[in-house]
Amino acid sequence: MNTQHKIKLIECPRDAMQGWQDFIPTEKKVDYINALLQVGFDTLDFGSFVSPKAIPQMADTREVLKKITTNNTKTKLLAIIANTRGAEEALLFDQINYLGFPFSVSETFQQRNANSSIEQSFDQLKSIQELCVKNNKQLVVYLSMAFGNPYGDKYDEGLVFSWAEKLSALGITILSIADTVGLATSHQVGRVTKHLIESLPQVEIGVHLHSTVRYWKEKVDAALHAGCIRFDGALKGIGGCPMAGNDLVGNMNTELMLSYFQELGRMNNINEDALENSLIMASEIFA
Repeated sequence: MNTQHKIKLIECPRDAMQGWQDFIPTEKKVDYINALLQVGFDTLDFGSFVSPKAIPQMADTREVLKKITTNNTKTKLLAIIANTRGAEEALLFDQINYLGFPFSVSETFQQRNANSSIEQSFDQLKSIQELCVKNNKQLVVYLSMAFGNPYGDKYDEGLVFSWAEKLSALGITILSIADTVGLATSHQVGRVTKHLIESLPQVEIGVHLHSTVRYWKEKVDAALHAGCIRFDGALKGIGGCPMAGNDLVGNMNTELMLSYFQELGRMNNINEDALENSLIMASEIFA
C-alpha cells in the first residue's frame, strides 16, 4: 500500500442530488454546496451542464454557480458535461477547475447517458480536451461501467485498459474508474486499479465506486492497496445514476471513508465543525 501520499477525497453532491425525486430548491443547493466548500475536500463535484430534460434536478446549475462562494476555500470545483456544447458552457465560468466527462465502455449506457455512441463520444472528447487546454481547465474522464454492465454488452478488463490507453494518448491525465451500478467485487477493483496505475504512470487513477454498506471497506482497501489516492464519495452514501435503468446503488459513504482514512493517517485539514454542519444539512435535504 502506498502510504506516503494523502488521500484526495472528491465529494459528489451532484451525484447525490441528480436522481433525487423531489426538486431541491436552488437556495438549498447553494447553502449545501457553500457548507461543503468549508469541509476541506480536495474537489467538489457540484453540478452538471447537461440537458434539463434528461436530468431536471441539475437544470439550475448556472444559478447555483453564480451564488456559491469560493473565496475562502482550497476546494476545487468540478462540473459534469456530456458533450461539446456542455463543455463550452462550463468553460464560461472561471470558478470551475475541472470538467468531468462520463465515458462508458458499455455502448448501451453511453447511448442512455449521453445520447451518443462510444465512438461519437470519443470524437467529442478530442474536441473537449483541446478546449480545456486552451482555457486552462483540466478534463477528468470517468470510465463508466468499468467493472461490467447489466445490459449484456460485451465486457472484459482488456476493453477498459484499451480505452484508458486511448484516453491517455489524448493528453487526459485524470481517469476515474466508475462502478456505475455497484457490480464490482473487491478483487476486480484491486486488479483493474493496479493495472491502470502501473501501466499509465502519467495518469492519476481514481475510483468512483458505488456500494452497499456491507462491502464498502473491502472495495476501498482494494483500491488503496493498488496505490489509489483519489476517491469519490457522497455524504450519507446518497446517489446513483438515474440513466442506468436499474435500482440505484448508493455512492460510497463519505463519512465512513473519511473516518477510515483519518485512522490510517491519510487525511488531514478536515474542518470537523463544517463537516457536522454539512451532515445536518444533508439529513434535511435527503429526508
